[in-house]
Amino acid sequence: MKKYLVLFVFAAASSLMSVAQVFSTQAGNVVFFSTTPMEDIRGECKTVLAVMNVSTKELAFMITNTSFQFQNKLMEEHFNEKYMESDKFPKSSFKGKVNENIDLTKDGEYKVTVTGKLNIHGVEQDRTIEGVIIVKDGTIHLVSNFKVKNVDHKIEIPTIVTAKIAEEIDVKVSVVLLPKAK
Repeated sequence: MKKYLVLFVFAAASSLMSVAQVFSTQAGNVVFFSTTPMEDIRGECKTVLAVMNVSTKELAFMITNTSFQFQNKLMEEHFNEKYMESDKFPKSSFKGKVNENIDLTKDGEYKVTVTGKLNIHGVEQDRTIEGVIIVKDGTIHLVSNFKVKNVDHKIEIPTIVTAKIAEEIDVKVSVVLLPKAK
């Protein structure tokens, strides 16, 4: 009987540990910024689906393109209809893995690189993106700033507005992941 109790406790502890290995959120902050001498364009998304497996260091992000909000509705309309073609390509995503050998179960701040696939406008690109992982009190905060070239994702900018839209867009990501409960 004691043997079965030990097995049950071990199995329960193992399942709890596997639950604690996956962290996620459906909220976060992704901001992109295009600056030119003619105009600044800023879009912000606060509904980011992000998941990280601590034991494998794999992570994934997904954004619904229509969830970006802008200073004015015309910018938002142009973003969705003319550039991102959100009806045809409704989501943008990144799937990758942390390259550094760090212990994500211990509090600390870790500079990392993540290598994976960035999919925007239906075009997938291999990318290595720098960032910071902050582990504190059972949460994981992911922060990154990187650039995306429109041409890399076949986002066509009409000649008439090329002076208003940067060729390279600044992207800032900030999400706080919590342990996922089963």
